Amino acid sequence: MFYKRSLPLIICFVVGVLAFCQEFVAHPWANVFVEEMTTWFRIMGGFAVFIGAYSLLHMHVTRIRQRQQGWGYSAFVFLGAAATIVAGVVEEILKGVGTFEEGKSFSSFDWLYDYIQVPCGATIFSILAFFMASAAFRTFRARNTGAFLLLAAAIIVMFGNVPISEEFGRWLFPNSPGWQMIFPRANGILMEYPNLAAKRGILIGISLGGISQSLRILLGIERSYLGGGGD
Repeated sequence: MFYKRSLPLIICFVVGVLAFCQEFVAHPWANVFVEEMTTWFRIMGGFAVFIGAYSLLHMHVTRIRQRQQGWGYSAFVFLGAAATIVAGVVEEILKGVGTFEEGKSFSSFDWLYDYIQVPCGATIFSILAFFMASAAFRTFRARNTGAFLLLAAAIIVMFGNVPISEEFGRWLFPNSPGWQMIFPRANGILMEYPNLAAKRGILIGISLGGISQSLRILLGIERSYLGGGGD
């Protein structure tokens, strides 16, 4: 029980306190400690990559075996992964035997990324725009005063970010040069003052939450990372 519970808690507390204190200690050993911990962090990160890859493969294999809905997409995951791995390995082998020119403008690995990965990513983000528009339509309904203010601010920010707002300002105020940039200026005021204030409040809340969670882990109150839940 000591090796499964007490020892990991002791290691976590000692390393956490040292990592915190080294920020305030101007000593060469502190820099050595940071470099050593950074190395170990990279080592553990490498193991985490293998664990994540195994979890991903296990999930898609289960979908294919059980013929779950959308299992064909899981098959495409293996197909894309195999093609990318084969292209990368073949390219490295050609480099090793000296038959692949350095700085070559074309390679199968780059082709897979430039003409398959990038277009697929752009397509996904393009589809997300329609989901965002639908969510904004449902969210920005002026049901009360707060929703109306949110809707008005959203319209000003979106309209002030497009070039047509400048042309509309010139058409609306042809004889008042100072008012022709009213929409971009209103957008800047909303982004620099109310939005920035709310953003800073959220970041302060996140920071306080991170500090409290770190203290819970250091003091052994939060033990879910041991695999036993909160016990």
